Amino acid sequence: MDDLEQGMATVFQSSGFNAEVEAELIVGVLESNGVKAVVSGLDTLPGAHDVLVQVPAEDEQRAQALIAEAQQGGPQAAEEGEKASESV
Repeated sequence: MDDLEQGMATVFQSSGFNAEVEAELIVGVLESNGVKAVVSGLDTLPGAHDVLVQVPAEDEQRAQALIAEAQQGGPQAAEEGEKASESV
């Protein structure tokens, strides 16, 4: 994806109604795996603008792999991850 800010790579982009929620979940996955991420394009009117998740360009491939893994795991993996984090 294109860079919005120099040195940053966009790994998620959406303008859908749930875009902000999806973006925050993606940031959570990335940051829990040591990848710094930022969300831009947030607005008071959901769906009015593109919401982006960006990471440092050098982390782009790792971020995309983490996102794909999380999407492939689905809700069951999310529940298992949450339970595991509660027992730590």
